[in-house]
Amino acid sequence: MVFIHDTEQNLRAASYLVNTLPGYDDEDTLTTLEDFEDYLRVNPYTGLIRRDAAELAALRDVRPRLRQLWEVDREGAVPLVNEMLRDGRALPRLVIHDGFDWHIHATSDDAPLATRVLVEAALAFVDVIRADEYDRVRICAADDCDGVYVDFSKNGSKRYCDIGNCGNRMNVNAYRQRKARRTA
Repeated sequence: MVFIHDTEQNLRAASYLVNTLPGYDDEDTLTTLEDFEDYLRVNPYTGLIRRDAAELAALRDVRPRLRQLWEVDREGAVPLVNEMLRDGRALPRLVIHDGFDWHIHATSDDAPLATRVLVEAALAFVDVIRADEYDRVRICAADDCDGVYVDFSKNGSKRYCDIGNCGNRMNVNAYRQRKARRTA
């Protein structure tokens, strides 16, 4: 399933943000204004961005809400998404900017960044739910990782996140186990 550009971009931004939460290694990777700038560099947003400690704190606070979207099934996501849209006072409107064709924004450009991030993610999950593609919303299959991702591959076969080189690591482990069984 191929999602429209803004849906895919917002799903990637949401998973990136969730993956800054402490995981198996207990490292929070969104603690400094420099980390915040890195997030914005990879996941650009339009509108007012203050780039200060208060805005960073607010963005950090939405991560657990977004993480919940990876911990439920399609039906379980619906009330979470509706709550995010309601809390953000979403009012969808069509916009065109920065070389992107018509797409939807659901908050004003001067709404707090954390609100915009939450609402844009919720709108992206609306598309996933409506397309009946929620099985592409996944937690990494590596036994030592709880990173999240959305599988954008054509055949829906992606099993590992991109944050910890998990696919490579797990393939090497499997190879070593096969080799050990042959020599044993």
